[in-house]
Amino acid sequence: MILFLLKAVLILSLGLFFVPKNRKYFFTFSLHLALVVISSFLIFNTFNQVASLKFPFLSLLNNTIYIEIDKLSAFFMLVINFTCLTGIIYAKAYLEPYYKSKSSLEFALHYFSFLWLHIAMLFVVMFRDALAFLIVWEIMALTAFLLVIFENEKKETIKIGIQYLIQMHIAVVFIMIGFIWAYSQTGADFSFDGLSVYFESHNPLPLFLIFFIGFGIKAGFIPLHSWLPHAHPAAPTHVSAVMSGVIIKMGIYGILRVLTYIHHDLFNIGLFILISALVNGLIGVSLAIVQHDIKKLLAYHSIENIGIIGIGIGLGVIGLAINIPALTVLGFAGGILHILNHSLFKSLLFYTAGAVYTQTHTRNIEELGGLIKKMPKTALFFLIGALAICGLPPFNGFISEFLIYSGMFKALLSGNLQTDILLFFAISGLAIIGGLAIFCFTKVFSIVFLGTPRSDKVTHAKEASTSMILAYALIAITILLIGLLPVLFINPLIDIVSIFTKDTQAIQQAIPTLNSISISSGLFIVLIALFWLVRYWQQKRQNIRKDATWACAYTGANPAIHQYTATSYADNFVQISNQITNVKKEFKNFEEAEIFPKERTFQTHSSDKIEDYLIKTPTTFILNFLQKIGVFQTGKIQHYLLYAFAFIMMIFILTLLNLI
Repeated sequence: MILFLLKAVLILSLGLFFVPKNRKYFFTFSLHLALVVISSFLIFNTFNQVASLKFPFLSLLNNTIYIEIDKLSAFFMLVINFTCLTGIIYAKAYLEPYYKSKSSLEFALHYFSFLWLHIAMLFVVMFRDALAFLIVWEIMALTAFLLVIFENEKKETIKIGIQYLIQMHIAVVFIMIGFIWAYSQTGADFSFDGLSVYFESHNPLPLFLIFFIGFGIKAGFIPLHSWLPHAHPAAPTHVSAVMSGVIIKMGIYGILRVLTYIHHDLFNIGLFILISALVNGLIGVSLAIVQHDIKKLLAYHSIENIGIIGIGIGLGVIGLAINIPALTVLGFAGGILHILNHSLFKSLLFYTAGAVYTQTHTRNIEELGGLIKKMPKTALFFLIGALAICGLPPFNGFISEFLIYSGMFKALLSGNLQTDILLFFAISGLAIIGGLAIFCFTKVFSIVFLGTPRSDKVTHAKEASTSMILAYALIAITILLIGLLPVLFINPLIDIVSIFTKDTQAIQQAIPTLNSISISSGLFIVLIALFWLVRYWQQKRQNIRKDATWACAYTGANPAIHQYTATSYADNFVQISNQITNVKKEFKNFEEAEIFPKERTFQTHSSDKIEDYLIKTPTTFILNFLQKIGVFQTGKIQHYLLYAFAFIMMIFILTLLNLI
């Protein structure tokens, strides 16, 4: 029955090209909802039984393809479903302004791609056969490409989409090489399960690195991340949220799935993941701080949070290697829970940023300000997402980071000196990442929502529509639920972590502490509510007069004079991190004899040095080389005949000289 319903959704998706334009959204929403209900039945059954679910799906090249769902697959299916569902809810209002400029076919293609992206991601985590996995992985890449180039009238968007597609194909080549390598060495199944045969008899590190490159490109691990800061801003906001919330997590899924088959020589693998993750977190958050484009800033924070997830996974693998169960269990538990947490608060941040964009038509935070007065609900939900991503209680980000910290501190009591040094750097790195995240989001929230408007683009802004706020609310409730009642999520976490290790007592030992966190967080919220009620009661009795804030007599001048800009807020950080952030300032200094200074402008822009060196520099060299040899393409037939004659003469001379 389940199989029939899944295939029915696949077939019905073609109806999007025949449904009237004004009915396409509701038809798409119905199919997404059906997909969520069907797959949720599989998720529920998987978490409520010991063994994984396995049943045949179709026959491909005389080979039966099975759907196989274990606890890890079910967890990722849950993340995929929730984010895609909130995405399609949000899309209703976000896409309304495009109904005048986009055709029915363009909307059909967009909704079809969004639905099939949802389908492909579900099948990515359900297929173990390598060929079937690679096919749905490719469908995932192609549908995401079509979604990114929704605004295809913009040349830059097409360029970014092609860049994304090229890098995704490079990723699939590495994944394919990994499967072929294992198959050629063992002759076992051409599947994930066949990897276990290879890893049992070979050093796992070289093959793991091949898979890590392929999956790491999708996840956005530095230096394989260059597509991510461009594709997220170019895509429509609901697509950006899904890309950040779940598409990049497919890379994490691939890494975790490969790790389930490795049972020896784990220390070097864990150390590699941990170092890569720390680099990801530190560079990602540093580059986020100096961005002026709010969606690009959030994209770099996705790189940072992939780093936090990687820190948890790396610590879990190291714990397995050196036999410290607390580090293993709490590292994996924190990293895996952070996958869910990041999908929640990052999609919430993208949705609220997208609402700001629809009202102001700018992503440049230097042109915003004072929006809390015009969009109070959006400001509140953005603040919830910001506090959650900074890992502050009583929100969900605090719980996953708390588990990772707990694992490291418990391991300090049982490890040797080498382990303690490693853990010291991991603790320090995670703490610095968290501190810089707070710095970044105080900048963003204060400049976008507080103060006075920095341009007239804020003038006509109004609150987001009901469907957008509904998407906000669903996510915010879940964020608070995890933050206030983390114990509810412990048993599912234990089931997932037990795939890697059977000794899960460390999580169970953390339950009393998590209960204390729940009580403390609840009391904190009650205390805040009481303060608010007292303040409300006191102000209700007073005659409150509202007037403009005194600004040292500068209220008539440029707003940048009497309040922080994004540039000035981050200036001190830029001075100590410019080797990473690479911020360039454009300003012509005043001359000594210039009594009456002329009008000047001041601009700053940053660039990603890693992208510059690994992508832009080689690409520029190749393009310049092609332009130089382009002089041979004259368009005159006599020249082309001359080239052929010269080639024949060269072959003739080399033959006479016995050189060929």
